[in-house]
Amino acid sequence: MRAACGRVDGAGPATYTLGMETTTAPTGRGPVPVLRFLGLVLLGAAIGGVAALAAAGFVRAVLALNALLLISPRSRIMVADPVLLTLATVAVPTLGGLVVGLLHRRLPEGRPHTPADVIAAVQTRRGRLPAREGGVSALTALLSLGAGASVGQYGPLVHLGATLGSLGARLLRLGRSEDNITIACGVAAAISTAFNAPLAGIVFAHEVVLRHYALRAFAPTAAAALVGHVIATQVLAQGALFHVADTAVPRAWEFALFLGIGGLGALLAGAYMHAILAMGRLAGRLPLRPEWRPALAGALLGLTALWVPDILGIGQEALRFATIAGAFGGGELLLVLVLKVAATALCLGLGFSGGVFSPALVIGTLFGALCATLLASLTGGATETFVFYAVCGMVAVTAPVIGAPLTSLLIVFELTGNYALTTAALASVTLASPLAAQLFGRSLFDIQLHRRGLDLSAGRGRALLMERRAADLLSDDCVTLAPESPLQAAIAALARGHHGEAHLVDAAGRYHGCVTLAELEALHQAGGSHTAADGVDAGRPTLSPATTMWEAMTRLQEVSGEALAVVDDDRFLGVVYEARIARAYLEQSDTLRREEQGHG
Repeated sequence: MRAACGRVDGAGPATYTLGMETTTAPTGRGPVPVLRFLGLVLLGAAIGGVAALAAAGFVRAVLALNALLLISPRSRIMVADPVLLTLATVAVPTLGGLVVGLLHRRLPEGRPHTPADVIAAVQTRRGRLPAREGGVSALTALLSLGAGASVGQYGPLVHLGATLGSLGARLLRLGRSEDNITIACGVAAAISTAFNAPLAGIVFAHEVVLRHYALRAFAPTAAAALVGHVIATQVLAQGALFHVADTAVPRAWEFALFLGIGGLGALLAGAYMHAILAMGRLAGRLPLRPEWRPALAGALLGLTALWVPDILGIGQEALRFATIAGAFGGGELLLVLVLKVAATALCLGLGFSGGVFSPALVIGTLFGALCATLLASLTGGATETFVFYAVCGMVAVTAPVIGAPLTSLLIVFELTGNYALTTAALASVTLASPLAAQLFGRSLFDIQLHRRGLDLSAGRGRALLMERRAADLLSDDCVTLAPESPLQAAIAALARGHHGEAHLVDAAGRYHGCVTLAELEALHQAGGSHTAADGVDAGRPTLSPATTMWEAMTRLQEVSGEALAVVDDDRFLGVVYEARIARAYLEQSDTLRREEQGHG
């Protein structure tokens, strides 16, 4: 049996020994690593500039299409012909959905790429987001948003920024760790540009994408976020998402209400996420070709918008008015809230391309405003602090959906500059995020990835082990015997091969089981006419080529042998040694440790 042991101390590099092999992890100190680090910071700033310009261009193109296609409230007010407005309200989302569905046929999986794909690429160290799929996804998101689909713009911006970051790493032939960092740089710049919030961009990249605060990644992502912020505010003079005037200070007892809004907001966030997932499952059962499903969603959306036009598009106007006391009545808030949840689930579930962040902001703000309106009708209060309730509702729904409570708080602070408002939002997030995580999952992205077979709930280490397959560690260095081999010949073969177990394979390559030297010797001592097949361990597990390393480690706990056989349709392919699995685990753990400590 091969042994695996490890040692990590604070005084020097980590070492681990596997059999006769010793590996020493580099510490990353010296002038060359410093120069490479500075180059990575400059690359992050460059990617930030490109991603910021792309994000700003994307947003302006969406607004231009909304105005041209009579989706934005301002353009709709300018139309004097009610027949034209009615036709546009129904036809534009329907035709837009048809074009989007046809474009999605060009994607390998028939669906647009989203932030979930970015998270998967980084957490599994695959990196290398494909540029073509990213470009088509951005185009279909632009068309979806331009045609008035009830989807978000920030998800596509995150994926677009990540794709540009990955492209930069690929053009410069950088490694996987650098690719992950450049992806985070593109994400940070996109969020910073979209919200005029550089701190939120930095934290979002670490909190949602990288999922650890790596020293080596911090400076490049900070540079990217800063460049994005400067371009948005100084070069393009981009305005804030919404403005909050001077506010009154909430009374002490209202913080208990803010906490309650957090709990209810978590439930609303769960309902929102599962409505999207349920609609996606329903879409798969519809007797429609996939390319026609977005058109159906567009038609239903347009017909509903004839009644409540606030559900069209990103919903920025609804969000802004929902922060103003008296702009909506209680019944209007409830109606728009319910229809916005349904419209977003319909559009995303049936195949429109877009994000979940923007609708969550609108839904959460409407929910908070509804709570304030109900409180005012019951007690006559909450008018002066109305915006506190609206913002608390916004973060209570948004933070669980995207799995980023710190980012949500920083967005509030950087958008408003109001510390009291941020503190009130903190009260809501304090309950909303952990409650939603326990009931539904860390975020909608994690739920989507789990349904695709990638479970991130146990951390990045497990995710990486679940990405590696038994076929990657396959070895033919083993003893194979025919099932009918005599005991003495089997024992001699094991002695010559210096192995403690053999695998029985017939002339056709079919696998019959594993026998150990100890069992064969026991049979030999017992006497009688036996063959190797008589010593087979019937309960010994096997692996398939697609078995993950995580499953392999679990199955190794069931046996006390040196290797597990890899079998595909009863055909013996080779073995995976316990030491190879241990080596893969230690190498991956050491790589992650060096990344997180800044030596990556």
